[in-house]
Amino acid sequence: MKRKQLGRTGLMVTENSFGALPIQRIDKQSAVELLHMAYDGGINFYDTARAYSDSEEKLGEAFHDRRDKIVISTKSMAKDKAGLLKDLDESLRMLRTDYVDIMQLHNIQSVPDPEDENGLYQGLLEAQRQGKCRFIGITSHRRAIAEEAAKSGLYDTIQFPVSHISPQEDIDLIALCKELNLGFIAMKALSGGLLTSAEAAYAFFQQFDNAVPIWGMQKKEELAQFLDCAQREVTLTPELEAVIAKDREELAGNFCRGCGYCMPCPQGIQLNTICRLPQLLRRSPWQQYMNEYWTAELAKVETCLHCGLCESRCPYGLKCSHLIAENLEDWRQFRKEKGIAD
Repeated sequence: MKRKQLGRTGLMVTENSFGALPIQRIDKQSAVELLHMAYDGGINFYDTARAYSDSEEKLGEAFHDRRDKIVISTKSMAKDKAGLLKDLDESLRMLRTDYVDIMQLHNIQSVPDPEDENGLYQGLLEAQRQGKCRFIGITSHRRAIAEEAAKSGLYDTIQFPVSHISPQEDIDLIALCKELNLGFIAMKALSGGLLTSAEAAYAFFQQFDNAVPIWGMQKKEELAQFLDCAQREVTLTPELEAVIAKDREELAGNFCRGCGYCMPCPQGIQLNTICRLPQLLRRSPWQQYMNEYWTAELAKVETCLHCGLCESRCPYGLKCSHLIAENLEDWRQFRKEKGIAD
């Protein structure tokens, strides 16, 4: 599989890389089998986080005996130096290694003060001094924050959500990072599962020699699609450009990516699914959202307190409480169209 250089780190990582958030949803044996399939298929870069429940533990189980053959990045949501170093030690224990290649600040809301001796940036530098991480980076869902971090010159990598339906301003971050010789890691490259053509998604990133997508995968058939794209060396064709154009027409704009940072809801509403329910109904098997479970979950929408917590947390500025109410009505209308009785 072809490799791309992650900016000034010099790390050569595979053009298809592995986002390990979804493996927290499957059992350990299935996760290890999936990770071994990725490794055997040539993938050498795996991105995880302390916040992804047992994702790190599963990576450790899969790769502890071949650590020198792969690149691992993880993340901490800590608020200060001490918390970050504590998180990193726990990550290393779970990963069964004594270092990570990239340590990242997870979804930062502002760029840390590098002069704060007890702050996050000094924590990253201390981790480097101790040999527990080789390079440092940030992840963010806010373009202004990602751009500020890139321009600061303090970080080696920037991780940000980009896909072929992203606004041009987001896509332009790729060029900025190339200009600054920073590694660009593309999360949400399938827009939280709304993009259904692996070929189109893969081909889109073939345009950028410095952008590395980390596909979030939890099924072998999902992984097989991207391995096949690499083997066939898929590139943009008029047919795939038409797929991208259709996706942009249907999905482009300020929509829910399913990141989950709006959660938890005090009423238990599954905001990260219900906020994008119309797209899921029309771009995935809709029957799964018509059962008793989802009927009960959607009923919770009517208990919304309009407290504003979700909206204050949303990195895309969505009006979540209004969106879930609209989507409840859309779901009800969709049921009627399909002839499903209440």
